[in-house]
Amino acid sequence: MQRKTITAEDRHGSEWGWFLAWLAVGGCLALGLVALLSVGVVLIALAAAAAVFLLRKGHRTAVVGGLTGLALPLFYVAYLNRGGPGNVCHATAGGSTCTDEFAPVPFLAAGALLFAAGFVIFLVLDHRHRGTH
Repeated sequence: MQRKTITAEDRHGSEWGWFLAWLAVGGCLALGLVALLSVGVVLIALAAAAAVFLLRKGHRTAVVGGLTGLALPLFYVAYLNRGGPGNVCHATAGGSTCTDEFAPVPFLAAGALLFAAGFVIFLVLDHRHRGTH
């Protein structure tokens, strides 16, 4: 039976996997906070359970993926309000429907800031971590 040695590339790839797992936890938490009055409690509990698991098993530097995940619902809200700001009307089979929409730029900017901050912090921590090994 041949033993496989774990290389630095394997370890680096697994850290990105943990980062993506934390990204999902952050997104689930943010979505749970947004939907607190409906399914939010379930999503927050799911995010908490996943966070406990990841804290026990995963790489510590990947925790900042949660910060990146907080950006996902902000991107979605920006997408939903892409016709705004103001009253936006759409043609339907029976006439037209109008809704008030927010300006998408603040949501997009906040999402981009969180997304970039999480990636940059992870890359800095990962670079420091790899430099010590």
